[in-house]
Amino acid sequence: MFQSRYWLAALVCLFASLVTLPAQAGQYIFGNYIVHYNALNTDTLAPEVARQYQIKRSKNRGMFNISVQKRVPGQLGQAVTAKIAGQAINLNAQTKQMQPREIKEGPAIYYIGEFPVSDRETMDFTFDITPQGEQQPFTLHFRQTFYVH
Repeated sequence: MFQSRYWLAALVCLFASLVTLPAQAGQYIFGNYIVHYNALNTDTLAPEVARQYQIKRSKNRGMFNISVQKRVPGQLGQAVTAKIAGQAINLNAQTKQMQPREIKEGPAIYYIGEFPVSDRETMDFTFDITPQGEQQPFTLHFRQTFYVH
């Protein structure tokens, strides 16, 4: 049952990120690591998913989701824990600190965080990511515009 709940939640989150246009979703490779990330409005999450992760559903709230995997030859990758610190700066030069919290479900490890958004607010995200066992962080940058419907 645990695995089926994990996969259901993952599919719901994936679906929400796909239907929330324009949602930022991507993958970036840093050396031996693959980082998957997305950002979206929280009102697109299914109510049961939002409750499970204690996320406030609102058209005026955004969230990010980051996962880090170590590249393993012949495999999809192995989830690893990481130290993640970040911020977002909007086009008015207002800075919002990103406070990620770690979620572990079965073999999956990911980091989520919430923040307020306004209609048509464009944010430049910067995350410093240090996978467990590594000394130097690498930096993830992406831009996302949020729309309040």
